[in-house]
Amino acid sequence: MKLKYLFPMILSGMILSGCGSADKAPEQAALPAGDNPFFNEYNTPFNVPPFDSIKPEHYMPAFEAGMANQKANIEKITNQKAKPSFVNTVEALENSRELLNRVNTVFSCLTSANTNEELEEISRKISPLLSGHGDDIYMNKELFARVKAVFDNQASFKLNEEQTKLLEKTYKAFIRSGIDLDPDRQARLREINERLSVLTVKFGQNLLAENNKFELIIDKKADLSGLPASSIAAAEASAKSKGLDGKWRFTLHNPSALPFLQYCDNRKLREIIYKGYINKCDNGDDLDNNAIAAEIASLRAEKANLLGYKNHASYILEETMAKTPEAVNKFLAELWTPALKVAENEAAQMQQLIDKESKGQKLEAWDWQYYAEKVRREKYNLDAEALRPYFRLENVRQGIFTLCNKLYGLTFEEAKNVPVYHPEVVVFEVKDSDGSHLGLLFMDFHPRESKKSGAWMTSYRKESKKDGKRVPPLISIVCNFTRPSDDTPALLTTDEVETFFHEFGHALHGLLANTQYYSLSGTSVPRDFVELPSQIMENWAFEKDMLNLYATHYKTGEIIPDELVKKMEDASKFNQGFATVEYLAASILDMEYHTLTDKEQVNTAEFEKTKMDAIGLIPQIASRYRTTYFQHIFSGGYSAGYYSYIWAEVLDSDAFAAFKDSGDIFNRDIATSFRKNILENGGTKDPMAMYKTFRGAEPNVKYLLEKRGLN
Repeated sequence: MKLKYLFPMILSGMILSGCGSADKAPEQAALPAGDNPFFNEYNTPFNVPPFDSIKPEHYMPAFEAGMANQKANIEKITNQKAKPSFVNTVEALENSRELLNRVNTVFSCLTSANTNEELEEISRKISPLLSGHGDDIYMNKELFARVKAVFDNQASFKLNEEQTKLLEKTYKAFIRSGIDLDPDRQARLREINERLSVLTVKFGQNLLAENNKFELIIDKKADLSGLPASSIAAAEASAKSKGLDGKWRFTLHNPSALPFLQYCDNRKLREIIYKGYINKCDNGDDLDNNAIAAEIASLRAEKANLLGYKNHASYILEETMAKTPEAVNKFLAELWTPALKVAENEAAQMQQLIDKESKGQKLEAWDWQYYAEKVRREKYNLDAEALRPYFRLENVRQGIFTLCNKLYGLTFEEAKNVPVYHPEVVVFEVKDSDGSHLGLLFMDFHPRESKKSGAWMTSYRKESKKDGKRVPPLISIVCNFTRPSDDTPALLTTDEVETFFHEFGHALHGLLANTQYYSLSGTSVPRDFVELPSQIMENWAFEKDMLNLYATHYKTGEIIPDELVKKMEDASKFNQGFATVEYLAASILDMEYHTLTDKEQVNTAEFEKTKMDAIGLIPQIASRYRTTYFQHIFSGGYSAGYYSYIWAEVLDSDAFAAFKDSGDIFNRDIATSFRKNILENGGTKDPMAMYKTFRGAEPNVKYLLEKRGLN
């Protein structure tokens, strides 16, 4: 998951030559003076934010100064006497917000990865102010008149491909932000944007609080029956951290909840954890998100109507590969039928096993993972817990480093003198094959109460060019992996291993970016394309040749045995019906909310049930994200876009087939082509054009169907 910022980012101090030597951008407004860390050069290794010096009280003054500074820069653009040109208007706008970007990148990252009550309060205050500031820019008619003049006469400026893309993106940003609306409609649009900025922040803050609030305390050892030693040790450590010696504490964080559902023999306790999970922010208390989600969906529909679109999905998808809601819905429907059939067969297998153990008991949702694990053992003789000793966190990390070296010639060296925002964060300097500096990679692996759930990649500074020189990126991946215990290192599940590879793919997209402009760099691509670089990395994770490079037993150093690898391969399509159905259900729910055509607020509980019943979702499977904790779409920038993961899986499955078909999964020539045609280009070109240049043709869906066992 890629972290999204509060509104479109337009940055900082790059000057492009080649558009006419006499063409100059207006001089940038001076930055403020003072002892606020954001007002001065960082003077840190690699110009990293000085996290140890930045305090909560620095943010609001820096935000206010950043908005004022950009406003002054825009006044210089609109007040200049020179005729509009690409350099003095479009590029000047791109470069207008150096200070605001500097504070916003740090703040946005930390409110996700290491927040506290002070930062949460600042977020609530600044969010509507940033929304209003964005509206002031994109509803500025004098500024738009200059942008439009450049857009209408672009042929005369002899722009290159990237400049043309920036001009198009800038022009569309004004149109899609309501520049052509009459004053009354603009005023209403401002109200909607401000309200949405508040609601989306509140949704995410409620979810974080809910995740931290739930706990299941066990005081009888017998109730731990079936749980692996690693889960028991983690629960004991969690209880001790809360002063509960001699007890075991389980939470809704994935490293705690998922093994509990998978292994705990106590069915009633599994039900408690499961219902706690699927009822997050749906308990009628001050953390309930039902009304918030309903209002967000309503306001998005109204906004889309104001801007001339039938619904929010039509507005969003216009800028994606899919283009229309109809295309997305058709794609999801084609996958739903075979996936549901496979899931129903999986449920039948589990029911047969239950019937052998307990006559009259029916498979329930809180039984699925438990009996899926039993079927896996019975059918494939594979115990998922037996794999974990081969996936020590540090070994997996080194394996990914080795993979990146084989594919792209990259090397990684720990940078211990770099400021970090939390003691658990580790930082690596990334160098290219010629030894040149590419950027820094921050990694933050384990759950804590100050961190949102899930995993994501983000950046403290994106790659760009300034005065003809590359500005190296500062990239971060944030995860919630199993913690080490007193006597055992962090041993990852296969899901966590896959997630690590996934987020590292996003990181490579940022690290290997080679573009002129910040707002087109790295992951600044359509949402249904951004998951290609991340998901293709997953394909290497469990290939035998790759496992031989990193999957060694943490005690003995033994490489994972061939027979265990064979069992993994045999079981690779197991439970894919469940995984695909729960994902597709969430994607369909997202589209249903965002194809609403009027602003009448729905009853979210009834709406969700009606939509899930309509597609035939079986009761033993819930949507991967129910409405009240669907952070991707209500607080995370993926509205009408959750389908993107499986859309991009068509691409990544087809792309990885190029390596497989070559007979060498580490084929450097193919990797170089992927780097040059995909990773380096960011959002400077059309996604499908980039893909076809790499692959020679559009992707074939057969590889996805084969991988998931749906063909």
